[in-house]
Amino acid sequence: MQATAFTYSPETRSGSVLLDDGTPLAFDAAAFDAGGLLLLRPGQRVRIETEGEGEARRVVFLTLQTF
Repeated sequence: MQATAFTYSPETRSGSVLLDDGTPLAFDAAAFDAGGLLLLRPGQRVRIETEGEGEARRVVFLTLQTF
């Protein structure tokens, strides 16, 4: 699934993305590290994988969207 980076803290390696419908989803350092990224800027398109449903839904992997 695709999303747009919304926030990112280099100190904690965590932040949030916006799904294409505008829904925000947080990610933690483990999800950031799983994608092998070094930096993320708000506005970048990312590819994410999620687990869970509803309020328990969370990002478990994110990487840059490449075409």
